[in-house]
Amino acid sequence: MNLSKGKNGRKIILLMLVLALGVFAGACEKAEEPGEVEVVAKINDVEISKDEFYDYLIQQNGPEVLEALILEKMVMMEVEANDVDISEEAIQEELTEMKNSYGGDEAFEEALVYYGFSEESVMNNIKLNLGIEALMEPYIDITEDEVLQYFIANKQEFDTTEQVKASHILVETEEEANDIKKQLDEGGDFGELAAEYSTDPSNAQQGGDLGFFGKGQMVAPFEEAAFSMEPGEISEPVQTDFGYHIIKVEDKTEAQEAKLEDVSEEIREKLKEEKMNAAYSEWYADVQEKYEVENFIVNN
Repeated sequence: MNLSKGKNGRKIILLMLVLALGVFAGACEKAEEPGEVEVVAKINDVEISKDEFYDYLIQQNGPEVLEALILEKMVMMEVEANDVDISEEAIQEELTEMKNSYGGDEAFEEALVYYGFSEESVMNNIKLNLGIEALMEPYIDITEDEVLQYFIANKQEFDTTEQVKASHILVETEEEANDIKKQLDEGGDFGELAAEYSTDPSNAQQGGDLGFFGKGQMVAPFEEAAFSMEPGEISEPVQTDFGYHIIKVEDKTEAQEAKLEDVSEEIREKLKEEKMNAAYSEWYADVQEKYEVENFIVNN
């Protein structure tokens, strides 16, 4: 159940480098013994050997995969040469953020299966990306004036609107809703009743908790009721297209105008992301000049 009218979330993309290094490299080892033929597939009596599979993948993706491997090795060499510390804590923070962006551990695991990735390969890729970011720091310059101009141009993005923290119990009929409201009036526990009766599977077991939300995020009847209530108050049944809701307001926050000093670091991160692509091209060109790379398949 999703009462919200839609919102933009941060979309975290698993880079194709993971696929290239994890799937391709692991699948393409040739048979070790001379004359031995390892079969990877059969169509009736026609066999496809691992060597054929390997050669086909080299023709299709070999140069790109090799470039990815070369980049990984150079990054790790640069990380070591520059004494860059990539802590396990930093890797876990990025992994947790990635999992949250997918909606939790279960949804993240489903995404891994869908794309054919492993959590280990994702963590290796996070480590690689953190290394690249650290190495590119000297290539990214953000001035105080840039921070100020971004703040002026995007101030509304940082202003905090009035918000409500609420829980709800959703049922199909008004009769059910009235019965639950009566139980609440007689001292029933809201969280327990939500777990028992609510038909919203996304939060019923969490006591119907919807967290904080601002105006424009919920359907109109629900929003009007929630914002008209005070913390601790429980509504009469509210009808929406989803059914009948009993709403409990837990907390409210007032709208606040953003101050530059409070959001300057967030703005710096945004500007850093914007400058990253251009900085990467410059950094990669400089790094390539430091190493002698011999590529034996690029022209094969």
